[in-house]
Amino acid sequence: MIVEVTGKVCEINNNCLSLEVNGFCYEVLVPTTILQRISSLLPEDKTIRLITYHYHQIEPSRSIPVLIGFLNKLEKDFFEQFISVSGIGPRAAIKAINQPISTIAQAIANADMQFLTTLPGIGRQRAKDIIAKLQDKVGRFGLLQDNVEPIIKAKQDLEEQALQILEKLQYKKQEAKDMIKKALLRCADVNSVEELLNEVYRQRQAK
Repeated sequence: MIVEVTGKVCEINNNCLSLEVNGFCYEVLVPTTILQRISSLLPEDKTIRLITYHYHQIEPSRSIPVLIGFLNKLEKDFFEQFISVSGIGPRAAIKAINQPISTIAQAIANADMQFLTTLPGIGRQRAKDIIAKLQDKVGRFGLLQDNVEPIIKAKQDLEEQALQILEKLQYKKQEAKDMIKKALLRCADVNSVEELLNEVYRQRQAK
């Protein structure tokens, strides 16, 4: 079971990316909203770490291993809750999660049928099933800070402040930028410069 993978992004396509790991290139499927965040946070060396959901797609004549990638465990936990609803398989969930997970979770908690039926592949009956199954189980996911535009602006501010501090500590500007980008991909939910710098230092110590 593959639960995590770190490598260099070779290509980004619709709902998937190609990741080079030790000479091997893996296709990793990624929900649209998460793929947007990956694209916006990708460092110059294009190295990222993904938490993965690994399963086998069974067909009449073969079994295909499939990897689905997330930036953190909370996103993966939501995905696993989402596919627990009858009739929603992993590939359908990848397409359906095209809005921030926090927004979808709030819609489920509020029984917002109108919003849920705007998700790709989710009709009225499926929306009812989602609410019936998950309404009391998704509260914590509403706290995810994953709305792309506010995140980009907030992260840009954090990056700028962290960059100034690292430059004062004699790190070269490009080296500091790469460390910050990698730290944000490893821990996308940082909320302060201190948290971001702590993740940078943990990352360096792990080398």
